[in-house]
Amino acid sequence: MALRETNPNFMNGVPELLILSLLGEQEMYGYEIVQAIRQRTAAVIAVGEGVVYPVLHGLEGDGALKSRRKTINGRGRIYYSVTPRGARRLADLSQNWTNLTTAIQNILIGGQNAQAVL
Repeated sequence: MALRETNPNFMNGVPELLILSLLGEQEMYGYEIVQAIRQRTAAVIAVGEGVVYPVLHGLEGDGALKSRRKTINGRGRIYYSVTPRGARRLADLSQNWTNLTTAIQNILIGGQNAQAVL
């Protein structure tokens, strides 16, 4: 029997996509990103700091983000912003996500009618 091609990790990259998208709008610090994701998704997506910070560090290590330390109200925070490399990565991830959601929508809408709606 031949192995089936599957994509069990299709949700991988979603936190990265959300983080890059938010940081593409404005610089933010980690906890602010956690709150923004929760708020903008009406708590449908609620990622914690244990998800956000490793993604931030990985993106910074890959050159997709840059950081700077700012002191606000006596508290030091690290603010992140998107680099040109990060903007390209965001565009790629956004296109992949659009393709995935379109494919899923085609199934949900059903068969041949799906193409007419899209």
